Amino acid sequence: MSSAREIDLRESSAHPTGFWLEEALLSYERFVAAGADVVVLTPDGNAPVADPYGLEPIFHYPAEDRDYYASVYRTFHHDPDDIRITLDHTTTLELVAGRRIAQRLLAAGKSTVEAHDLVSRAAKIAWQQGRNLVDVMLTERLDGGLPEASLREAVEELNAASVAVRDDRVARLAAIEGFRSPIALSTLSDEQLGEFDAMFAPGGHGPMVDLPENPDVARLLSVLHAQGKTISALCHAPALLLAAPDRIDGQWLFEGFRLTSYTNEEEDQNAIGRLGMPWLLASALQNAGAIFDDAPYPWASHVVVDRNLITGQNPYSTEATADAVLKSLAVL
Repeated sequence: MSSAREIDLRESSAHPTGFWLEEALLSYERFVAAGADVVVLTPDGNAPVADPYGLEPIFHYPAEDRDYYASVYRTFHHDPDDIRITLDHTTTLELVAGRRIAQRLLAAGKSTVEAHDLVSRAAKIAWQQGRNLVDVMLTERLDGGLPEASLREAVEELNAASVAVRDDRVARLAAIEGFRSPIALSTLSDEQLGEFDAMFAPGGHGPMVDLPENPDVARLLSVLHAQGKTISALCHAPALLLAAPDRIDGQWLFEGFRLTSYTNEEEDQNAIGRLGMPWLLASALQNAGAIFDDAPYPWASHVVVDRNLITGQNPYSTEATADAVLKSLAVL
């Protein structure tokens, strides 16, 4: 894990950063639940800190609400290549409140199909025009007879649920000793590094600060790769692959590997990226020699497995990436 606390952006020097809470916690819990012994490492042994941006409630929608939202936006087009869902759509237009609105429509006598249709029709208009879902349902007469107060209540209910999810995750993470007192990667010998069966790195913008040029990260990658052991990184964490040394033929260690990471398009959509990234991860990986493989549209769960390298695209790829690691170890 990164222990970085600041990143210099073009419009904000020493901007607070760190690891992405959801990616670190959910992966850790998945590994432990499968019976794995997990050791938390940072380059210098300093405790990692959660990226403040990743603590905003908008990034902690309950899974059932996110799943329903996905079932809604998939009705917009038959071809996924035509779907463009931005972070603003997900976080500012109330679209994720669709499940809770549909529940109220069901209670008012609508069928499951009718409720989904009303929400989907309104969501498509909101998506196309950049309008809030509730406003569209009211002005376009797609409210199904629900009063405005009920629709607004559904949004507030979602917001409260997101805060509760976030607070619970923060508490669960705080209870894990490894995150409070990690081991310094710099203190481990090559022999000790070789005892690990796999490595996994969660994202957040922090990994772009202290992992790409770190010599101890380079040692870890070299030792594990030489033994064919699983190397995995999620979201911004594939930045650590840039620390890998060249092979004997002069090519980058992961030259020609298919991989994914947080994309340039996704970077352009988030609040940190809009402050001006010092460099773009996806471009850097491609320039290093990777074959970049991203999802058909942003924010989709996407995992790429090539030989012993496993990479996930974004926070929504967290559980699938962790599962791919466990499968590579034959414990899932």
